[in-house]
Amino acid sequence: MEVEYGGWKHCRRLANDEIEVIATTEVGPRIIRLGFIGEPNVFGESKEDAGRTGGDVWRIYGGHRLWHAPENRLRTYWPDNVPVRVEAGRDSLTLSQEIEQTTGIEKTIELRLWPHDNRVTVVHRLRNRGLWPIETAPWALSVMTMNGFAIVPQPPADIPQETAVAPMAYWTYTDMSDPRWRWGRRYVTLRQDPSGAGPQKIGLGCPHGWLAYAVAGYLFVSLFDYQHGATYPDYGSSVEIYTSPEMLEVETLGPMTRLEPGQSVEHKEEWLLFRGVPVANDDDSITAEVLPRVEAARASHRST
Repeated sequence: MEVEYGGWKHCRRLANDEIEVIATTEVGPRIIRLGFIGEPNVFGESKEDAGRTGGDVWRIYGGHRLWHAPENRLRTYWPDNVPVRVEAGRDSLTLSQEIEQTTGIEKTIELRLWPHDNRVTVVHRLRNRGLWPIETAPWALSVMTMNGFAIVPQPPADIPQETAVAPMAYWTYTDMSDPRWRWGRRYVTLRQDPSGAGPQKIGLGCPHGWLAYAVAGYLFVSLFDYQHGATYPDYGSSVEIYTSPEMLEVETLGPMTRLEPGQSVEHKEEWLLFRGVPVANDDDSITAEVLPRVEAARASHRST
């Protein structure tokens, strides 16, 4: 269904009885809204970018987007300010960006909304349309609404204590003493705080294959496949979390891949959305309120 949203006149909407997903088509591909029908958007939106199109300056817009890693200012920030190609089914959308002139990469996002579950399957595809091989990794980024906190599970506890279990990457501006971080025994969390003093970011190897964002009783979970033994960008990061006073991003990454001309690579996320989840920012509450929902979602997926 075509709808107006956020100042754009030609968005596409998928909905079941409870949740809706809205994607822009005049810019993108961007998934600008995910939420329960008639309730707040769990994705963040940039009000100053709402409805804008065209131009050669990259804009945050908000919502969910597809990039390719590792990050490079000249290569990564290709402005997605022009219309995308759209293929629509009853419960699905395929959104394809024009080929990037600087890289020869074509980005595609495929969405499928489950008809009887608050779940969205999101397939991200990078295709090399250029003349030479490239080394890259698919990188899926979701801008979340403000005043919540991101959750990343720590590696399994049943590994021998003398064994290193997962990498962690940090940036020049990462400050581990910043009070927005919580370094728990079972989870690392990062709060979005409009009064926070600048950006924070880390990357983690996450063999559990999920991360989450909790805000105002809503819980967003992203499931993904972690490939043991693969080489991930940013010193082994399969997830990254970033915040500033304006936003928070939860990000998942696929392994580094060599793409010959014409070849493509895919990275899949499964989005889950819950309401009325009384999760607090501590390990015991996360284990009680978040972990059972993740495990149930994985079990239901295996049974389908």
